Amino acid sequence: MAHTKKNENQPAKPAMAVGKETVMETAPFEYQIEPGRAHPLGAIPDENGVNFAVFSEHATSVELLLFDKHDDPKPIHTIQLDSYKHKTFYFWHVYVRGLKPGASYAYRVDGPQDLHGRGDRFNRNKVLLDPFASGHTDTLWNRANACDSEDNLATSIRGVVIDLSGYNWEDDRPLNRPLQETIIYEMHVRGFTRSPSSGCQNPGLFAGIIEKIPYLKELGITAVELLPVFDFDQKEVKQLSPVDGTSLTNYWGYDPISFFAPQNWYCKSPEAGNHYTEFRDMVRALHKAGIEVILDVVFNHTSEGDHRGPTINFRGFANSTYYMLSQQDRQYYMNYSGCGNTINGNHPITRKLIVDILKFWVTTLSTAIILSRKSS
Repeated sequence: MAHTKKNENQPAKPAMAVGKETVMETAPFEYQIEPGRAHPLGAIPDENGVNFAVFSEHATSVELLLFDKHDDPKPIHTIQLDSYKHKTFYFWHVYVRGLKPGASYAYRVDGPQDLHGRGDRFNRNKVLLDPFASGHTDTLWNRANACDSEDNLATSIRGVVIDLSGYNWEDDRPLNRPLQETIIYEMHVRGFTRSPSSGCQNPGLFAGIIEKIPYLKELGITAVELLPVFDFDQKEVKQLSPVDGTSLTNYWGYDPISFFAPQNWYCKSPEAGNHYTEFRDMVRALHKAGIEVILDVVFNHTSEGDHRGPTINFRGFANSTYYMLSQQDRQYYMNYSGCGNTINGNHPITRKLIVDILKFWVTTLSTAIILSRKSS
C-alpha cells in the first residue's frame, strides 16, 4: 500500500490510516493519498490537491518526495506508490489531496540496472526531477554528486508545483505580423540586461526585458528571438577560463534539463513558483508594445550527457525510451548531437513529449517556436 514517512533517515512512528492508505507518521500528516490519474503528466494542481503522474515503463518502484521548503535537505514526507493502485500501463500516478501550489517535490525510482541489455539505468539513490515539471529550484544542486552511484538527496534539484490557471492576459492576442515586415532582435535573456549599463532594476531577468521595451521600440524591433529559455543547468562547468582559471559555467543554455519550465535563473522568485507568471508578464508586455516573441529551442539532446554524465530526470525514469543507445553496447549513447547523447524521437512517448512541449509554449505561453536549421 502507498505510505509516507518523514525524513527518510529518521525512525518512524507507528503507522496510521489516512483514507485507505498507510502513513508512517513522524509529523502531522495533513494530506489524503488517493490513486490519482495517469494523464496529464507532471504535477497538476486543482482546487483540492495535486495530481502527480510520470512515465516509467520498466520501473519496479516509484517514490514521491515532498519537501516542506525548497532548500530542505530531506523530504518531510515520502509516498511509496503502490503498483496496483498507482500504476496504469506504464504510467505511475498519485493524487495528494490537500497539497497546494508552491510545494517542492522530487522522485526516487528503482528498477533493473541492465546497462548491456536493454540499457536501463535505474538507481534509487538518485533523486530525480519530474521530466514534466513546470518549474524547479537548484539552490542545493551539485552536478558532480549526480554523476556517481551514491545518494544525492541533500544536493538534488527540486520540482515546484505551479498553478497555470487564472493568469490575466488582458485580451492579449497573437500579433500575426507578416514575416516580410518583421525585424528580429536575437537576444540572450541574461546578457541583454546583465550589465549595469542597461540601467535595469532587474538585470538578467525576464523582468529586465520589460524595462527595455522602449529601447527596442526605438530601434524599430517587431520581434525578439530569445536564445534558450527552457530550464538548463547554469551551474554546469563547461571549462576553465584561460585568463584567470575560474570556472566557466553554462551561459548559452543549449543543454536543457526541463522542457516545460522557464529557466529559473531568469526569474526573481523561482522558489515561490513564479516562473510562468514572470515569463507571461514579459510576453504580455512585449505584445502590448507590438513585439512578437520567438523561442530558439533544443530537442536533439539534454544536459544529462553521455554515460559519465549526471542522472537528473530522463535517464533515471526511462533511459532506453528517451535516448538513442548504441546497438553494440547499450551502456553508451549515440552522440549524433555532439553533446553526449541524442533524444530518441523514434519512440512514441518521446514524440508525444516533443509535441506536448510545442503545444504548451505556443498555446499556454503565447510564443512562437523555431524548429529547423539549415543543413550543412
